[in-house]
Amino acid sequence: MTIHLLFDLLAYLSALLVARFVVRRPTPIVLDESLRYGYYAILLVGVTVGAFGLGTLNTYLSLESFAIGKSVLGAVAGGVIAVELYKKLTRMSGSTGAYFVPSLAIGIAVGRIGCFLSGIEDYTYGIATTLPWGVDFGDGIARHPVQLYESIAMALFFGYSLWLYRYRRTDFNQIVFYQFIGYYALQRFVWEFLKPYATLAWGLNVFQWVTLGLLLYALSYYLNARRKR
Repeated sequence: MTIHLLFDLLAYLSALLVARFVVRRPTPIVLDESLRYGYYAILLVGVTVGAFGLGTLNTYLSLESFAIGKSVLGAVAGGVIAVELYKKLTRMSGSTGAYFVPSLAIGIAVGRIGCFLSGIEDYTYGIATTLPWGVDFGDGIARHPVQLYESIAMALFFGYSLWLYRYRRTDFNQIVFYQFIGYYALQRFVWEFLKPYATLAWGLNVFQWVTLGLLLYALSYYLNARRKR
C-alpha cells in the first residue's frame, strides 16, 4: 500500500467518523424519500466526473501528455454543479450541504498530508522557494510545501465549522456550506500561484478558473441565504 493510498483511506475514515459521531444530522439531508436516492446518485456522478475530469485535464495541459488524474477541487465543483442542477429540476430549496462540510474539511486536511508525504511523484508540490521551510521532495530543489498550506487551512475551517455547529446551529444549517465553498476556493486560488502548472488564460491555470467560478457561486448563494433570513 502506498503512502498516498493510506492517507486517502485515513481521510475517508476521518470524514466518516466525524459524520457518524461528531456532527450528526437529526433528519435526512433530503426529507422527500422519492428524491433522496436520486440526490445521492447524481452527487456521486458529479463528484466522480469532476474529480477525474479536471484532474486529467490539468495533467494534460501541464505535462502535455495524457494521464488519468484526480482532483479534490474537481470533485467539489462537480458535486456542486450536479446537486444544484438536480435541485433545480426537482424544485428543492435551501442548502443541503451543511452536514458534509466538517467531513469534507477534515478529509481534505488529512488527505493533503498524504500528498505531501508522497513526494515528487504526486505532482502536487510547489515551485522553488528560498524560504527556510522549503522542502526537497527528492529532486534537489527546495519547494513550497503547498500540500501542508492547504492541510492547515482546511484544519482551521474544520475547527470553525465545529464551533458553528455547536454554538450557532442556524448559521451552520443555512450558510456554512457556502462559506466552506468560498473559503476552499479562495485558498486554492492562492496556493495555485505556488504550483508549477501550465496557465490556461491570463496567467491563471485551469484550477484557478474553476475556483473563480466556485467563488461566484458561493458569494451569490451566501448573499441570497442571508437575504431570506
